[in-house]
Amino acid sequence: MLGKLQHIDANFFHMLNSINNFSNPGVYVSPPNKFEPIKKHPERNAPESLNGGVKRFDRVHKKTHEPKTHLLQESGSIQQGSVNNPDRKNASSSTRMNNKGSTMVKFTPGCGDGAVEKTRAKCSTKWLRYGGCIPAILEALETGIDLDVALMPWEASLSNKERTIILKEQSSWERALEIFEWFKGKGCYEVNVIHYNIMLRILGKARRWSLVERLWEEMGKRSITPINSTYGTLIDVYSKGGLKDEALCWLELMTERGMEPDEVTMGTVVQTFKKAGEFRKAEQFFKKWSSGKSSSDVGGVITPTIFTAFNGDSHGHVPLSSYTYNTLIDTFGKSGQLKEASETFARMLKYGIVPNTVTFNTMIHICGNQGQMEEVTSLMRKMEELRCSPDTRTYNILISLHAKHDDIEMAAKYFKRMKEDSLDPDLVSYRTLLYAFSIRQMVVEAEDIISEIDERGLEIDEFTQSALTRMYIEAGMLDKAWLWFERFHLKGNMSSECYSANIDAFGEHGHVLEAEKVFMSCQEGTIMHPSVLEFNVMIKAYGINKKYDKACWLLDSMEKHDVVPDKCSYNSLIQMLASADLPQLAVIYVRKMQEAGLVSDCIPYCAVISSFVKLGQLEMAEGVFAEMVGFNVPSDVIIYGVMINAFADIGSVKQALSYVDAMRDAGIAINAVIYNSLIKLYTKVGFLKEAEETYIELQSFEAGSDVYSSNCMIDLYSERSMVKQAEDIFENLKIKGHANEFSYAMMLCMYKKLGRFEEAIRIAQKMRELGVLTDLLSYNHVIGLYASDGRLKEAMVTFEEMVRSSVQPDDSTFKSLGVVLLKCGVPEQAIGNLELTRKTNPQVGLQEWVSTLTSVICVGNDEVDDDA
Repeated sequence: MLGKLQHIDANFFHMLNSINNFSNPGVYVSPPNKFEPIKKHPERNAPESLNGGVKRFDRVHKKTHEPKTHLLQESGSIQQGSVNNPDRKNASSSTRMNNKGSTMVKFTPGCGDGAVEKTRAKCSTKWLRYGGCIPAILEALETGIDLDVALMPWEASLSNKERTIILKEQSSWERALEIFEWFKGKGCYEVNVIHYNIMLRILGKARRWSLVERLWEEMGKRSITPINSTYGTLIDVYSKGGLKDEALCWLELMTERGMEPDEVTMGTVVQTFKKAGEFRKAEQFFKKWSSGKSSSDVGGVITPTIFTAFNGDSHGHVPLSSYTYNTLIDTFGKSGQLKEASETFARMLKYGIVPNTVTFNTMIHICGNQGQMEEVTSLMRKMEELRCSPDTRTYNILISLHAKHDDIEMAAKYFKRMKEDSLDPDLVSYRTLLYAFSIRQMVVEAEDIISEIDERGLEIDEFTQSALTRMYIEAGMLDKAWLWFERFHLKGNMSSECYSANIDAFGEHGHVLEAEKVFMSCQEGTIMHPSVLEFNVMIKAYGINKKYDKACWLLDSMEKHDVVPDKCSYNSLIQMLASADLPQLAVIYVRKMQEAGLVSDCIPYCAVISSFVKLGQLEMAEGVFAEMVGFNVPSDVIIYGVMINAFADIGSVKQALSYVDAMRDAGIAINAVIYNSLIKLYTKVGFLKEAEETYIELQSFEAGSDVYSSNCMIDLYSERSMVKQAEDIFENLKIKGHANEFSYAMMLCMYKKLGRFEEAIRIAQKMRELGVLTDLLSYNHVIGLYASDGRLKEAMVTFEEMVRSSVQPDDSTFKSLGVVLLKCGVPEQAIGNLELTRKTNPQVGLQEWVSTLTSVICVGNDEVDDDA
């Protein structure tokens, strides 16, 4: 997905400049007055406010009458009015300042301009844009520690604007707060709302929430009224600090005090919802904000509201910035609303807002992810028309999208074009294309990229490293795969995850020896010994390659290496042993897992029980089930289904129903699978009434009965010659399109048994028309039907179809064909000779049967024709 959209102009945002996130989360706070706290945090020693007392807005902390020490616990001990440095010596009061002894500043009396003589240092070029005395002031603050000394030449003449710039240019929140306190302490400077806005942003950026709170309280005490950008700043810093709920509370407070968010604040709130994945709320907030703006008469021209413009009711100019459009487009894109994103982009063009590279990147990314690659091409052409130059991110998106849509050639072309446009590929460019090459085993192309990465001195990440290992292995270049692994291993900084990925790559492709060598290499790297992750992957490798003894040995040896097997270790081994029909061994590790307290569900027990059932060892399965119940392991419908179905297969009604009762007692609802097993059981033992009741229960499910249970019921009815009931179910299956070969075959058998050959013949013809005559049993039923009804030619034709379909005939087939030959007058002795030949030499015997049938039946038909 696209990253954060860029801001377009710092001045436009009323000081809502982008900030970096700091690792110190600080103290969570929420806005004052009428709001309940959003989050309750453990009580901490509350630092004193800037003006004395302890007060936390929204937490009902009342102000006490403690002495006003004016100490800031988070920033060091700072005395209001001056730096806490009574002897005026260069003892640092800030954790940030460095004593740069190489730079000396000599002060002469004066009011500021030209008053500083530097001995060896020059003003930083980044400050020269300000002109006047600002560069000299900032240099003095950068090199000096004592504020009284550093600011003395300009103390009497600092303007509001100069003080604003001084605060904004501080890179350390501690130093900024120190200077801010110095301004207040002098008493001769106006400290206005703009200065507070700057400090709120600086402290919020540093996530010093308690200091932000105290500054807010101080503003109230000093009767400094917050303005729109004050709230915007607070919303912005809390949002970017990960405190979404608190940010929204500041928004609520803002609106309660009669202020409407400006476009910048609106964009910040939309971004907040977007980052939280609440795209619907983002859209709703934008629409609500838009509808709240009234039309204004500016110079006799009606400027439409954003709401009316977005709904097509106005043709005027909509005063939205490209940043806002970018935010909205990205929000729609991330919520999968391609149409809305495209419409927003179209409006942007309609109202003369020129899209920038960020806009196009967002649209290209959205369209590409929706598979609209033609639209991606169209957007690239539009970029060229507007002379909007693509950046590295544009090309990275294009490379990724074309690789994703399996157009690796175009992805490579965009990589080449990026360099032709004098843009250096970044790590994302290389990694994206390198991974795309690796999964396609494009070894030559991948190695060219690797050479380029090496030439530029860039680092290949661990994910790409393991992907390249797989590439070499899948390309059959085992030696190169090993050399590639060693290149990174010998550097000594591979992680457990990377070693595991390499073990997995070798193990999955049957190279157990190499997987073992990687596993042993862990002890030579920085991790010193394999972790549980490497052990688990190595166990998996042994399982894939059917080396079950080694897998067991490895798990048993883990504790010798000071590694404790985890849930994954046991589950992996148990599943592989159970799948390999080794439940006796698997159950040992289930018990070890139980002793280790790692069994939280019935999955490992279910694997072992299923394996015992598969081998027909139902007593062992029952024993393991009882063991599981004894440990109070929660069972589920699946494990009960295994037991019920096992006893249904052998027709044991009593045992099967005992598990049904136990299941009900456990409060587990019976599902369709269980009902199907019961119908199978009742069909096997011929319990019609119970089967009918179960079938009715099965119909209550949304999916209804399936073809298997319906076929069982047809079987039960046909055995009892209950034609009407069987026909009803069969017709219902045909209507649903669920009738299969066995449905037709069972109806055919029923009609044949009842001597209703016409209906049986129609079923046989329908089977051939639908192409559902494929199974040996079905062929035997049809051939037997034709033989019984004297349709000798149809029987022979069906047999020939059977042979052509590579369905191997059995004794039952040839028994029916023997009836055909007898009806054609072939002696029993001749038929016996055919059977003897077939059993002696099946291939020759089959050919003789086909030849005999063809000659006898064709000759018979010719004689009938001659007589006619």
